[in-house]
Amino acid sequence: MTDSSNALNATDINKIAKLAHLQLNDEESARYAASLNNILAMMDHLQTVDTTGIEPLKNPFDTAQPLRDDVPTEPNRREAYQAVAPATQDGLYLVPKVLD
Repeated sequence: MTDSSNALNATDINKIAKLAHLQLNDEESARYAASLNNILAMMDHLQTVDTTGIEPLKNPFDTAQPLRDDVPTEPNRREAYQAVAPATQDGLYLVPKVLD
């Protein structure tokens, strides 16, 4: 469990719940406090692990991600789509200015 000076209690959980606009009863607050304290204790334990010299993984399987060729699979229909647009120029949609 975490250091008792840093441990969450039901009062802390009620303050957090109020900020999140949640309604919790006393039993739920106590249960959430215990659960969060267990999570925090696990995080404290993980902080003690020496990771010196260990390179981070891109993914847990340490394999290259298969990529597909970047080729279009649909025909270009820009002209048909822009034919119904109120205003276009050089293949782009023109819209009213929003910011000065």
